[in-house]
Amino acid sequence: MAKKVVATLKTGTGKGFAKVIRMHKSEKSGAYAFEEEIVDSEKVKEYLAQKK
Repeated sequence: MAKKVVATLKTGTGKGFAKVIRMHKSEKSGAYAFEEEIVDSEKVKEYLAQKK
């Protein structure tokens, strides 16, 4: 599935977007989990600055 997303982002219509992967640690188990999201290229820094 990731290959389709990456291929779509490289086409002419998807060049304005970036795939962002954020890692966070679970307080309960101590394990790490990853969140993947597609964000507008101009708003990547704003997205990463947000704390969830």
